[in-house]
Amino acid sequence: MITIVLVDDHPVVRAGLRALIDGQDDLRVVGEADDLDSAVATVVREQPQVVLMDLSLGSDSPGGAEVTTRLRERPDPPAVLVLTTYDTESDILRALDAGASGYLLKDAPPDELFAGIRATARGDTVLAPSVAATLIRRTGQKATTITEREVEVLELLSRGLGNREMARELFVSEATVKSHLAHIYTKLGVDTRAGAVAAAIDRRIIRA
Repeated sequence: MITIVLVDDHPVVRAGLRALIDGQDDLRVVGEADDLDSAVATVVREQPQVVLMDLSLGSDSPGGAEVTTRLRERPDPPAVLVLTTYDTESDILRALDAGASGYLLKDAPPDELFAGIRATARGDTVLAPSVAATLIRRTGQKATTITEREVEVLELLSRGLGNREMARELFVSEATVKSHLAHIYTKLGVDTRAGAVAAAIDRRIIRA
């Protein structure tokens, strides 16, 4: 029997997932959580093999990537399978860098979800087709790949921050911010801040 903890801030979503998963003979949901503290407490108590993790856990809670990091830092940590609506490059990379074993989207059919949970429990990597395509595309375009730091700059740009504000947020100099912007403009083929944000959203590097 594969034991699972659900981490999602929507009770209706958790109820639906529990009903689906518990309908499988070899899968059982042993706990639910909706934020970082409850996720850690539930994992400590239930010791699940797999945590099914949403990335967005409400504005007042750290996101799923941060929760994944905390869970993976524990002794004998559970495997984490992300199940989310977000398929941007930045979300995918953050989740995988945090230690997630796989990344599925919420529009996946139930059989794909069940197979993903079983594969995660075996120690395999599970990626939705569109997620795998994003990672392959990134690998094949090294020269124009946006770095993790440049993603952070783009996200701050999308919030309307100026160079000085971005430098303060990133703990770097304004000259470094300008350098990042120059590289971003070149890689995205744009010449304005608005153009960079629009291109990054269009290429699903950051969220709209």
